[in-house]
Amino acid sequence: MNWEEGLEILDGVVFNKINRHLKDVEIIILQGSWQGLSYDEIATNEGYAAKYLRQDVGFKLWKLLSEALGEEVSKTNFRAAIERYNFRNINILPAAVHHDSYSTIKNEFTLEYPEGLVPLNSAFYIQRTPIEERCYETILHAGSLIRIKAPKQMGKTSLLDRIIAHSNQRGYHTVRLNLLQADTKVFSNLDKFLRCFCAYVSHKLKLTTSFNESWDEYRGSIINCTTYFEDNILYQINNNLVLALDEVDRVFQYPDISQGFFAMLRSWHEEAKTVEIWEKLRLAVVHSTENYGSLDINQSPFNVGLVVELTEFAPEQIEDLAQRHKLDYNPTQVQQLMSMFGGHPYLIRLALYHLAVGDIRLENLLKTAPTNAGIYEEHLRRFLHIFQVNPTLAKVFMQVVTATEPVDIETIQAYQLYSMGLVKRVGDKLVPRCQLYQQYFREHLKI
Repeated sequence: MNWEEGLEILDGVVFNKINRHLKDVEIIILQGSWQGLSYDEIATNEGYAAKYLRQDVGFKLWKLLSEALGEEVSKTNFRAAIERYNFRNINILPAAVHHDSYSTIKNEFTLEYPEGLVPLNSAFYIQRTPIEERCYETILHAGSLIRIKAPKQMGKTSLLDRIIAHSNQRGYHTVRLNLLQADTKVFSNLDKFLRCFCAYVSHKLKLTTSFNESWDEYRGSIINCTTYFEDNILYQINNNLVLALDEVDRVFQYPDISQGFFAMLRSWHEEAKTVEIWEKLRLAVVHSTENYGSLDINQSPFNVGLVVELTEFAPEQIEDLAQRHKLDYNPTQVQQLMSMFGGHPYLIRLALYHLAVGDIRLENLLKTAPTNAGIYEEHLRRFLHIFQVNPTLAKVFMQVVTATEPVDIETIQAYQLYSMGLVKRVGDKLVPRCQLYQQYFREHLKI
């Protein structure tokens, strides 16, 4: 949902509530808040007194919107409130629409098969308040660093895309680099990796790539990369730069590269505290595991910045998601889903999709889910293949799924199972993430 669509919804619900449209000053507050601006920034930009906007107009506006939207609304959560209202009323257009002022909203209900990241305009993205708001605010800070960690298929990349979109709305330059897409030959040595890294960022920013003056073999690869980034990128752009690094786990496989690369990122983050040009750079790093190998954690970005750990969906979020799929589920049915799948975002979404299209009824879905006749066969067989080529890991996981109590597992193997999303931590021990995994692998994991 973009700003114009959000404004149209708000104007409509306000008109329905008090028979008037939003005032200009109210729209100014809403637009500034949508962009993540503080009251002081909005006041400076628009020529108002911050106290007037905050204590007079703002206070009354959030109270009005709370009544109009049917939930507690504030400056930090109103975007999420609009989306929830829109999804609850997906086929209802606002009663008072300014067709001459705002674009018409298309409220067509279309099911969406859960595969990969959740699109920005998806009706099925569940916000994990206050995580999004915290990320949107942090990325605006000079030299900021956000670290998003969670097992696979928990929504890390979908959140990263929204941070990028929020940055784009502010006019920032953004570059997203998925390390899984890099050729293996790029990881042959640190110098080659850093050259490719600089070339990729330059290309995405449509800047000329030239290593002639910035790359001196006598200075070392890290200094060369830092010099290049400062002279050929940061000094050449006219706004801040958000550098989003996805799937950085891959770099952990190459100790000679990871030690230098992550130490360099940490130094760039530290530079922003004292060197003005580095204030332009904001980092967002996404990873699935904490198995850093031989990496010195104190010389890396993995113990600084804002840490965002994505958790499973809560019952109310699953109920919300079911409603978005046009499934009127009661708390008992939601609990049945949670008993089998926990709050695993991908597993829950796949179940709701098949239930919504009418492929299967809830009772049959739960009965067949942990079998090769169920909708998760392909998902489960991928894990089965990993265990077939890694019998040691399979033996360890078999201990977890057959135990009646949490199991103490060797650290590296525990990290592997956690990053795959198959287990949850209970203190320093592990349990299966959900009944689906426990039941299926008890039956099908042969060691």
